[in-house]
Amino acid sequence: MTNSIRFGIALQSNKTPAAYVAQATAIDRYRFDVVSVYNDLFFQPALGPLLLMAPHLRTAQLGPAALNPYTAHPVEIAGQTALLDLATQGRAYLGLARGSWLDQLGIVQRRPIQTVRECVLLVRQLLSGTTSGFVGQIFNLRRGQSLQYARAREAVPITIGTWGPRMAQLAGELADEVKIGGSANPSMAVALRASIAAGELTAGRAPGRVGVCLGAVTVVDTDRARARAAARREVAMYVPIVAPLDPSLRDAEWLARIAGPAEHGDFQAVAELIPDSVLDRLAFAGAPADLVRQIEDLARAGVARVEFGTPHGLDPLEGIRLLGEHVLPSFGT
Repeated sequence: MTNSIRFGIALQSNKTPAAYVAQATAIDRYRFDVVSVYNDLFFQPALGPLLLMAPHLRTAQLGPAALNPYTAHPVEIAGQTALLDLATQGRAYLGLARGSWLDQLGIVQRRPIQTVRECVLLVRQLLSGTTSGFVGQIFNLRRGQSLQYARAREAVPITIGTWGPRMAQLAGELADEVKIGGSANPSMAVALRASIAAGELTAGRAPGRVGVCLGAVTVVDTDRARARAAARREVAMYVPIVAPLDPSLRDAEWLARIAGPAEHGDFQAVAELIPDSVLDRLAFAGAPADLVRQIEDLARAGVARVEFGTPHGLDPLEGIRLLGEHVLPSFGT
């Protein structure tokens, strides 16, 4: 069971062009199946780093994690996807989500399920070259309108990022994969599987057609204590947002304790309040053997892919090396 799990690695979009090339070159030495770039608000748009890395990644799929249909119209999303697919000779994937922190831009995310549904359908139509038009509740396209350039493929794999059952059900209907971002908790994969299965049934798809990916902050180092301390600091910035989404972490007293320092930006105090058991549900952290044990638990829970999130190690390139040489080989990769 563990031999069938796939591995991805994700980078934050805050680097120089030279750093992207260096990390892509390091990643390409190992058998990573997927390379993702975050598309978080106020960071570099993911397409730029992906195009910088594409010439240095020979076999991995590449894609953004994730674009959203509130800051980018499906026509623009389809265009970015088509260009990346050309640059990778047909190895692009599209990551979609409703989007986070958009209230900072004054964007109201109305009807997210319908909006993401129509985005998926319209992007697929545009990539296929169909010119029949599109009439939706959110998006519309006139008959005859289409992308005005060559495409490597008429369809690409689509991952939908979510923690919620309704979006997971939509992914079961339309997507190829559900990604639970910011979690290393096997129980989250189990919790969403029923919703995914309901979507698969609605669409007449085979059970298990849609895989589950868990992705989280990753810090691996031979110095276990330092790696876990660094992971705590990384996780502290988003744990007040993510923890309430995980039923196993809904401890009202603990959530109240971290809320105060988080509100004042004291993330060191938040880090000190994260126990080992919580860290293991929110990050891949420690020595290589720790990560192997975590991934074995995820594989037993039916997770199809694990995505190692930034920063990867105390030193990013060393973290990539340890993942490639001391974690992936334990799973036949």
